[in-house]
Amino acid sequence: MSVFERYLSVWIALAMIVGILVGSAVPGLVETIAAAEVANVNLVVAVLIWAMVYPMMVGVDPGTLKGAAKQPKGLAITLAVNWLIKPFTMAALGVVFFDYVFADFIAPEDAQQYIAGLILLGAAPCTAMVFVWSQLTRGDESYTLLQVSVNDVVMVFAFAPIVAFLLGVTDIAVPWETLFLSVVLFVALPLAAGIWTRRRLGSAERIDRFRDRIKPWSILGLIATVVILFGLQGQVILDRPQVIALIAVPILIQSYGIFALAYASAWALRVPHRIAAPCALIGTSNFFELAVAVAISLFGLNSGAALATVVGVLVEVPVMLSLVAFANRTRTSFS
Repeated sequence: MSVFERYLSVWIALAMIVGILVGSAVPGLVETIAAAEVANVNLVVAVLIWAMVYPMMVGVDPGTLKGAAKQPKGLAITLAVNWLIKPFTMAALGVVFFDYVFADFIAPEDAQQYIAGLILLGAAPCTAMVFVWSQLTRGDESYTLLQVSVNDVVMVFAFAPIVAFLLGVTDIAVPWETLFLSVVLFVALPLAAGIWTRRRLGSAERIDRFRDRIKPWSILGLIATVVILFGLQGQVILDRPQVIALIAVPILIQSYGIFALAYASAWALRVPHRIAAPCALIGTSNFFELAVAVAISLFGLNSGAALATVVGVLVEVPVMLSLVAFANRTRTSFS
């Protein structure tokens, strides 16, 4: 394990601090980065996510995808958790905490906005970052790609109806450009580049050596992404720490609960660890680009719903790192 991976939690913590400091000290730089976007997808973050995803895509052997599809248990678990459970438990937790537990601390109109933001997070399983978590848990690259691809297809058809149902509205404007562009940028293009690279390298030995050389760039991309995300939201964190802490509570419960459900199900069904870990992490992580974009388009940039989705971004990396560590420690419990 490299020095980057061994002390990743330390680098991430430092990246959070640096991001907040940069966002406060040099707001003009942050605003310039924030303005570099197409269809609500930030291009700078997109490049960094590419750096994270590409090393894993080099490890994807297209010939193994057919064989991966013959192991349906992992795919069934992630689909059931992501689309039959996760959106509804997130909505329920939002109602419990903001309509009841935190009712004395938050105005009713703000509470409804926060619930809406949580619903958007719960209905958007991860697309890009899960490749990083899979790599850190030594997941099966081909099977992870299969799980993410199937979830993306389901998301195209299920996201809007589920969110509309849970929000109690019928006319929901989903930014399809964001969804399509994100899938192309974070899945299709890195996969095509990875396959092209494999063909150019030829032998398995050369592929392994190449992956070892570029693997640190994946970790550096993650660290730089954290710096930018916390830089973009640094002022919000400093201005409203109490509200952020309250929003984080149901998100944390949801994240650890969903992981526990998926991971335990995979263990009970004797799913191999290389499939079980990414399977559980997909539902735990969120497609934050889509959630933030929809929150802004529905409720506005300064809305409580947009703030709730941003808190989801802030909470995600530390939570996912803790779950990656847990998955690695429990590897021997799986077949």
